[in-house]
Amino acid sequence: MKYQGIRDFQHQTKDKIGVLLVNLGTPQAPNAKALRVYLREFLSDPRIVGIPRLIWFFILNLFILPFRPKRSAQAYASIWHEQGSPLLVNSLNITNKVKQQLNSETFQVELGMRYGQPSIDSVITKMQEQGVRKLLVLPLYPQYSATTTASTFDAVADSFSKKRLLPELRFVNHYHDLSLYIDALVESVEDFWRDNGRADKLILSYHGIPKVYWESGDPYICECYKTSRLLAERLGLAEDEVMTCQSRFGKQEWVKPYTDATLKSLPSQGVKKVQIMCPGFSADCLETLEEIEEENKEYFMDAGGESYQYIPCLNDADKHIQALTQVIEQHTKGWTLEHDDNVETRVEALKQKLL
Repeated sequence: MKYQGIRDFQHQTKDKIGVLLVNLGTPQAPNAKALRVYLREFLSDPRIVGIPRLIWFFILNLFILPFRPKRSAQAYASIWHEQGSPLLVNSLNITNKVKQQLNSETFQVELGMRYGQPSIDSVITKMQEQGVRKLLVLPLYPQYSATTTASTFDAVADSFSKKRLLPELRFVNHYHDLSLYIDALVESVEDFWRDNGRADKLILSYHGIPKVYWESGDPYICECYKTSRLLAERLGLAEDEVMTCQSRFGKQEWVKPYTDATLKSLPSQGVKKVQIMCPGFSADCLETLEEIEEENKEYFMDAGGESYQYIPCLNDADKHIQALTQVIEQHTKGWTLEHDDNVETRVEALKQKLL
């Protein structure tokens, strides 16, 4: 195997600390062709789908990719921005604001996507070419899951497996109970209440995982419930004023209660007004804007609900940026860089010794 070197490598380049923010990813456009490319990559990840590879290959290529991209493209088109995918736009805004909080002489902050573009591998290559010799990877998933956080690590490891020069690496597993992150969620809810009043119940919806994953040791659901508990305590909510549930995908049994089923059942229980937010998402995306804000609203209202309000994700809110910056500062603690004003002279002297 031929390992990738660094293009136009200069030994006198001053080192930098890289911060790679990673989000899930998005198709390049809201059309069937782009969705087919995106879904093939996403659904080929064994962290996402645990079915034996050969069986899944035939299911994916014969039953899913010929039909699902067109349906998914319609959903994406309904929430697409002029600037592009909401997830990409929101993630870039987060990245740019985090950059502003860190010393540009020391830190280089970039965004990579687990699926789609900009790919993790391409961004790591770019960072190394620009002098990054220490790298912190921060997946923008507050709660750890093998389907998201560990999959990000897989992509980072795969990138490193092809490179000649490896940076020193640190990796953030989660920040689900970070005080500043909880503060940001609290501020978001309280601001929404100030403008819209309160509902009968606050629904905290997370993207779920298959039940078998949780039973096999994935801590995701436990971390979701901890986030919910800390948020509810800070908001002073009684047990009957808040509820945690999960979205689901496909026919496999996932961890319950399901968000859609919950919303269909609440009106018959006397809960006519709900507000819903997604503390497991750092940025608004297809799931939050189309599934949670629109599709689930229809379920609730058709079942007899009177008011359904969606509280947006934290996106680039100042308190959220402060939380992410704190995570970065905590995980890069102790990292120092050698900034020698005479670095070129030092390199030349070293060359002479080697001759």
